[in-house]
Amino acid sequence: MSIAARRTTRRRTFARGVHPDEQKQLAAGCPIEALPTPPEVRIALLQHLGAPCQATVEPRSEVAVGDVVGRAEAFVSAPVHASVAGTVARAAMATLPNGRHVAVVPIRAAEQQPLAGEPLIEDVFGGDWPLERLDRYEPLQIVEAARAAGLVGQGGAAFPTHVKLSPNQQKPIATVLVNGCECEPYLAADYRLMLEAPAPVLAGALLAGRAAGAAEVIIGIEDNKPEALETLRTAARRTPVVVQPLKTKYPQGGEKQLIAAVLNKVVPGGGLPLDIGVVVINIGTAAALARAVLRGKPLTHRVLTVSGGGIRRPRNLLVPIGASYRELIEACGGLKEDAARVVAGGPMMGFTVGGLDVPVTKGTSGVTVLSREEIAKAAETPCVRCGRCVEVCPMGLVPTKLALATRVRNAALAQRYHVAACIECGCCAYACPAKLPLVQLIRLGKIMTS
Repeated sequence: MSIAARRTTRRRTFARGVHPDEQKQLAAGCPIEALPTPPEVRIALLQHLGAPCQATVEPRSEVAVGDVVGRAEAFVSAPVHASVAGTVARAAMATLPNGRHVAVVPIRAAEQQPLAGEPLIEDVFGGDWPLERLDRYEPLQIVEAARAAGLVGQGGAAFPTHVKLSPNQQKPIATVLVNGCECEPYLAADYRLMLEAPAPVLAGALLAGRAAGAAEVIIGIEDNKPEALETLRTAARRTPVVVQPLKTKYPQGGEKQLIAAVLNKVVPGGGLPLDIGVVVINIGTAAALARAVLRGKPLTHRVLTVSGGGIRRPRNLLVPIGASYRELIEACGGLKEDAARVVAGGPMMGFTVGGLDVPVTKGTSGVTVLSREEIAKAAETPCVRCGRCVEVCPMGLVPTKLALATRVRNAALAQRYHVAACIECGCCAYACPAKLPLVQLIRLGKIMTS
């Protein structure tokens, strides 16, 4: 299909899925603000898919914002950089929301920082972002800038961006899809980026298309974000970028679901978008790519949402990598009396955290604080074989069979029902009238078969 044919207002979608209560109104109207510089950040040496970094700094050494503090020696990896100016403290360990214990580089922030508040936001997203003459940047130059800047997917998966964009003669790329769906309830960081910083988003999208050698670049946005659709359409008017509206449905932002909706293509089982000539990147990743290429700046800060019924003041914050969840929550007025659960990410795919001293990573899209009322649910009952989990599964799986296989420790059965294909979106658990912990069981099943 030609680029011209893609310029359509017809909303597209994927098969199955669910419609959870969006709760976007809590944070969608909150402009991006800069988190006050925390007294210390802890930079995880593994905050991406792939091999961990190797620390490059010693305790008591001085670092500036953007200095490399962890080098990436493997191809599938990404270096990490200091997000504040300060003094390196003794190496330590931290537990990430997914349960992994990782080494961190603690940095005690200096009293004087080069940028903070509005000047920091202006430095990251403001100024001129020329959309013309981007062809002066060679594809390998763009890929190298992404690698040196430590770019990874900011939608949650944290796959190193330079790996996605690297030219592959055996599997040429036809389309770059930029994911602006942000389908998780409560989260609004990408939405605010599209409203407040459309120019770096578009510049990054075009640079990604050039690096990958793609003939077309498409930004997919759900139709519950009409202002973002209009803002990016206006900004993209004189560019080849297509802004495609999509029906609001969860998980429309899933990589495979986005490809199915926009391109009507299916990623093969066990395969990657690369196998069908597609690269998918996140809105935040696109903006970070523009900053890396056009300004030579690494990924030291990211925008995330702090929201939920258990937080006093939901906000969208520009945060230094390595800040703690505790500092984010304090910046949002603290917890309400009925706060009951803190989730890394959104409530559908996020992980509940056991404490607030968790460091922000490049893949932290938000922190959701749920109240007792929001997490109240009926008690778990036996499966009634209603099939609702099958009806809503966007991957066409049978979640109850996978959960049963885990409960009886039958790895062969779990593999027979394609446990590895599950994207852990939570649609099955959302639709289950028996309130079975299907996602948790499937995650255990993946571990059992790995």
